[in-house]
Amino acid sequence: MLSSNISSPLSLFFNQRSPQLRQWLVKRGQSTITAEVGASSTPAAATVPNAATNRILGRWLLGCSGLVVGAVVLGGVTRLTESGLSMVDWHLVREMKPPQSQAEWEAEFAKYQQFPEFKIMNHDMTLPEFKFIFYMEWGHRMWGRLVGLAYILPTMYFWKKGYFNRSMKGKVLGALGVSLFVSSQGLLGWYMVKSGLEEKPESHDVPRVSQYRLSAHLGSALLLYCASLWTGLTLLLPVHKMAETKQIMQLRRFAKGTGGLVFLTALSGAFVAGLDAGLVYNSFPKMGERWIPDDLLAFSPALKNFFENPTTVQFDHRVLAVSSLTAITGLYLFSRRMVLPRRAKIAISLLTAMAYGQVALGISTLLLYVPTPLAATHQSGSVALLSLAIWVLAELRKMPK
Repeated sequence: MLSSNISSPLSLFFNQRSPQLRQWLVKRGQSTITAEVGASSTPAAATVPNAATNRILGRWLLGCSGLVVGAVVLGGVTRLTESGLSMVDWHLVREMKPPQSQAEWEAEFAKYQQFPEFKIMNHDMTLPEFKFIFYMEWGHRMWGRLVGLAYILPTMYFWKKGYFNRSMKGKVLGALGVSLFVSSQGLLGWYMVKSGLEEKPESHDVPRVSQYRLSAHLGSALLLYCASLWTGLTLLLPVHKMAETKQIMQLRRFAKGTGGLVFLTALSGAFVAGLDAGLVYNSFPKMGERWIPDDLLAFSPALKNFFENPTTVQFDHRVLAVSSLTAITGLYLFSRRMVLPRRAKIAISLLTAMAYGQVALGISTLLLYVPTPLAATHQSGSVALLSLAIWVLAELRKMPK
């Protein structure tokens, strides 16, 4: 009885106000749902990669690969100007500021004078001459740090924003691991330089860095460059719709083998540079008066010749260069027998033209006793040739399933 008396006024009140109350409740429910959907969809939108984010990532990786090219070219010039042993210690942060005062420069010069390069080769070097080689090496090291920051900081940002899809995360874990990789590049570079600072009483040769460490330093930089360029191109260039014919598959395999040969040829150049093998036989096509020189296998055991005998190292580089040129020419001729997309044809044609230009540069560098400007151009040409080989592979890649 009591409950009925209480409920009747309440029900009367809600019945009177029911149209307004129902409208208010509906509006409140809609705004609540909209807010919840907006809150849940905002992070989702930020974490779903799309064509726009792929373009951003592709341009970033191409920019990073360009910085790596700069480091490789600057490293080659540093090597050719014999500047690489001017900085006799390594500090990640402290060395970012070069000497400022006269006293600081003299102290740095005094440290350099304690090492074999000054004692054997540069004992009459002046302070201004030392400043030149110091700044060459310092610039190379600072460029390396710039490369590291260009990889590490954007990788952290893009990862946080969710720009990487599932397939990209595996690749860019390599880009996240780039922080360690780039750091190891700096340490590997110092490990290489340190080999040229060591006293070697049993050797009367000019001080030089170990060709093994030099090739490891260059090889790791080239691997980083290839991975960045390949991933950047695959993000930016649409896949061509090509029928998977037997000829296309053969062309793709041919291009992969050719690219590997170009990479190996570039890497063998590090052994040539490390041993100054370009100054051994300055004639072409023969080496001296012979096609195969007498001292090709002068070292024992025989395997040692391929890495430590300047004659063998130069001979190997010649063979690899001619093999690369032959393979690229064959790739070009084979590609003319089939219908290919326009961009793929352009890439193969440019690769072929660059190959002939690079061989001409190499022969000229050899015949003219390795002048620094020509040698630096030849080293840069090897990276350009490798870049074109990667572009060809990107144009011929399969349509993803």
